Amino acid sequence: MMSRLRTIILAAGKGIRMKSDIPKVLHEVCGKPIIQYVLDVAQATGSLKIYLVVGHNREAVRKRSAAGLVVVNQPRRRGTADAVRCVERYLKNCRDNILILCGDTPLLNGELVKNLVYQHQQAKAVCTLLTAIVPNPQGYGRIIRNDRGAVVAIREDKEVRGAERNISEINVGVYCVRCPELFDALRSVRLNPKKKEFYLTDIIALFHQKDFKIETVATSDPSEGLGVNTKEDLAVAERITRERILKNFMRDGVTIIDPYTTYIDADVQIGKDTCIRPFTLIEKDVRIGHRCVIGPFARLRPNVRIGNDVEIGNFIEVSRTRVGNKTRIKHFSFLGDATVGSAVNIGAGTVTANFDGKNKNLTKIADGAFIGSDAILIAPVVIGKRAVVGAGSVVTKGTVIPDEGMAVGVPAKIKRRTRP
Repeated sequence: MMSRLRTIILAAGKGIRMKSDIPKVLHEVCGKPIIQYVLDVAQATGSLKIYLVVGHNREAVRKRSAAGLVVVNQPRRRGTADAVRCVERYLKNCRDNILILCGDTPLLNGELVKNLVYQHQQAKAVCTLLTAIVPNPQGYGRIIRNDRGAVVAIREDKEVRGAERNISEINVGVYCVRCPELFDALRSVRLNPKKKEFYLTDIIALFHQKDFKIETVATSDPSEGLGVNTKEDLAVAERITRERILKNFMRDGVTIIDPYTTYIDADVQIGKDTCIRPFTLIEKDVRIGHRCVIGPFARLRPNVRIGNDVEIGNFIEVSRTRVGNKTRIKHFSFLGDATVGSAVNIGAGTVTANFDGKNKNLTKIADGAFIGSDAILIAPVVIGKRAVVGAGSVVTKGTVIPDEGMAVGVPAKIKRRTRP
């Protein structure tokens, strides 16, 4: 049963080539840490328990990881086989399957990994690994097969010789292995004399020597196994993930006019028939309703909630703000730490001055209010239902404009509304 599966995620690498003080697995791809993508894959398999092996800056990784994980420290960076062995003490009585993932692979496909686990169980193999065929295998471990097509070894790129250099089938770095045989093989892995590390890939040759059944599952998309080791790799992962995000939105009924200039983070939600215009940036933790129009040149920052039938136009920035249905914010405005009701008009150039030097303060704008162009609302302020703020007015801190009231001037004075 898949529910008996345990998963080990290898996240102890320092990421020297990233040239960063941030642990490699905590760099973000489309607003989400790399390690979270891998955790999502592990959780999608229905793993009974997930073991996260950490090393460099382990406390930072521990703090950013999900609750319920078993975090295991690798005291010294001695390779992937050593990292897996650090988990052995937690699995002494385990007779089930272990899924092994690399913590720096944000492009892994959860459904593909679930299928690999299923195929492994059906085949009753000792080990099943994920492979891919690539036109340029340089930099990847090669899958070595015998004349009968059986897998006999994985040869790391620096170890390949002669015709092995031309092998186009590569190791993607996902393994499903029976637990007892895994740790038995790891005890026989020898230190690589060049790298001074213990390679996890050496278990494949050890399994073959014992005539154990080794299976492979191939992916048609080699990018799924991309390990992020440099800032260039990070940019590639960002581009591919962004393309996936935008395609999923379009399949769900969101119109994205120009995907090449639209940036949407991983956990954003957008209702159908909403249109995203070019040069728009939507960051994590944003929720947008149905039939909205966003952009062009709009930026929605975290903790923004947009209702239905809302228009947020050009050069608008919104942060930590809720916007009600049918509200219009069409030109050159900033709304931060605000609650905006339904059917509100926000004139061009409106600014909520939310920060007083010490605190972020709240602006409340009730249903049906009309905010004239170039108004400045110095929070905290309250604008009542169907109230009016005149163009160019400065509403000072602590002001409360009553329902259907009017405020005009610098500073704004509250006046009685005159009606025809």
